[in-house]
This record gives sequence, structure tokens and C-alpha cells, in this order.
Amino acid sequence: MTRILFTALALMLAALQSAARADTVIAAGTIRGQTLIMPSDVALVAGTTPGALADLADAIGMEAAVNLYAGRPIRPGDLRPPAIVERNASVTLRYHHGGLLVVTEGRALDRAAQGEPLRVLNLASRNTVTATAAAPGLVIVGPNP
Repeated sequence: MTRILFTALALMLAALQSAARADTVIAAGTIRGQTLIMPSDVALVAGTTPGALADLADAIGMEAAVNLYAGRPIRPGDLRPPAIVERNASVTLRYHHGGLLVVTEGRALDRAAQGEPLRVLNLASRNTVTATAAAPGLVIVGPNP
């Protein structure tokens, strides 16, 4: 008797989970790459698309990594965190290790989201260094605290 109850409970739970996953996130209109996704840019349609997002919250606030076309499902690989450092932007290079703090100006050679690596031209030495985007206009060189 308890086995039948557990089986029925498992079937009901599976039905509820599949009903919760019955939506697919699509682009409401054409979204160009490097564009921040706003609530009006995405919509939900009934039905499951394998590999596509099922929750609007997973897309809103992210940046399109590629062009997204109206009515097409949005997949996790189509999105990335929004860039906080733009290519060719002036940035502050900061190196901090132990008691030593060095701060200088640089020029970003790549776009990067928070925590992502990027190449930066040190304007004082004209050397290219690899840094980590920390905040808009600030990149960290060397060991991260």
C-alpha cells in the first residue's frame, strides 16, 4: 500500500516538475550582440525546447553574446554577463601585493565582464598586461586579494 502511495506521489511530483518546465524563453524581437537584455526583449512561449532557457530571470540583465532573432529560443550560450569595461576605454590599472600598491593608467584592449580577464595597454610603459575587470574603469593586475 505504501509503495503505491510513493509511486503515485512520485508521478504527481514528476508531472508538476514537467508542467513547471513547459515554457521556453524566446527573443521578442531582434537583439543585437553586446546588447543588455531588458524585460521587453524576451517572452515566454508554451512548450519545451531542449537546451533553451525556461525562466525569464535567467535572461534579463544579461548581455547578448550573439545576435538573437525574434521568435527563436534563447540558449545559455547566447548570453554572457554584461561588460563593465569596454574595448579602448581608459582604465585604472591597480597592482596591490603585500605593502606595495601601484596605480597607473591604461587602455583596455578587450571588453570584459566583472571578474573576466582582459588585455590592457599600460600607458606609462607601453607594455601589454593581462588584468581582471574589477569595476567600471578599474582593472586589477597581479594576485587578486
